[in-house]
Amino acid sequence: MSSALTDLFPLPIVQAPMAGGVSVPQLAAAVSEAGGLGFLAAGYKTADGMYQEIKQLRGLTSRPFGVNVFMPQAEYPGASTGSTGAAHAASPSGAVEVYAHQLAGEAAWYETELGDPDSGRDDGYDAKLAVLLDNPVPVVSFHFGVPSREVLDKLRRAGTLTLVTATTAEEARAVEQAGADAVIAQGVEAGGHQGTHRDLPANDGSGIGLLSLVAQVREAVRIPVVAAGGIMRGSQIAAVLAAGASAAQLGTAFLATPESGAQAVHKQALTNPLFARTELTRAFSGRPARALVNRFVREHGPYAPAAYPEINHLTSPLRKAAAKAGDAQGLSLWAGQGHRMARELPAGRLVEVLAEELDAARTALSAQGGPR
Repeated sequence: MSSALTDLFPLPIVQAPMAGGVSVPQLAAAVSEAGGLGFLAAGYKTADGMYQEIKQLRGLTSRPFGVNVFMPQAEYPGASTGSTGAAHAASPSGAVEVYAHQLAGEAAWYETELGDPDSGRDDGYDAKLAVLLDNPVPVVSFHFGVPSREVLDKLRRAGTLTLVTATTAEEARAVEQAGADAVIAQGVEAGGHQGTHRDLPANDGSGIGLLSLVAQVREAVRIPVVAAGGIMRGSQIAAVLAAGASAAQLGTAFLATPESGAQAVHKQALTNPLFARTELTRAFSGRPARALVNRFVREHGPYAPAAYPEINHLTSPLRKAAAKAGDAQGLSLWAGQGHRMARELPAGRLVEVLAEELDAARTALSAQGGPR
């Protein structure tokens, strides 16, 4: 299956699917046209919105691409997220209500209302699967859990390769057992949401570094591994390939490109000395996600409960208002630990530069007698 996956794209470079309007068709097309694997993010979109973006992307490139889907969420922190997202317990409504009171000042500042925390938990999962089965795409990946074997088998019969994110070797084994074609090993360095299968409050701020994770996952499963987390240079791609990965997935590296749909203020913040570091925070969504530390993270991160997607729905109007105002201090500035290394290159050119750096790193390793 490694060849089946990597034969789709000549370069071992995957553009991470960044939800929230970042991974637009123009970005995915530019990456795929340059020899990588571009990705659309179906998260937070309707099934029809996803379908329209797929149609638009197909009009921009004939090269293979992928679509990422969020798994439905169970009703309580720590619960496993299965193919139906069935509820097993009451949601933490009390903690959400307390947090809503804390955010009242933010709503007043931005002159908006807080969102409805009970706006849905499945992100249109079944409807999106129906579209992807009726109109198959080359690759589909899943975040926040593992689909059922039935779902993965249906996609395989439709001619689609499937990838699932894992943040531990145990999660990677679950991905393999479910029948996915490959696993995305996501290190703690990664920007945006950690794709943990269970949201354990006790694990806030913890995680496994990418190189250690790739090594552990390679020993735990036989399916191909795509390495993700903090990768910004071709030399880092060479490192994860040497560690046993079949390809590298980069998100923050593509965030600053002209084709990215990220807000201009978000792109600028990546290299702004004002934002010196990142941290995992629940402040914006109720799930751990790595963001640049700004006022919102500092003031609300310590108090945000483990309640996704309730908190995500709650803060949505605040984030939209901050974006409209160009206020970086109120935005969810998702970014990996390598954000200061971001380059404002066109996406296609960035792929070319990464490939050149990868070749140089491989040549250097070869000259030193290292792995090829």
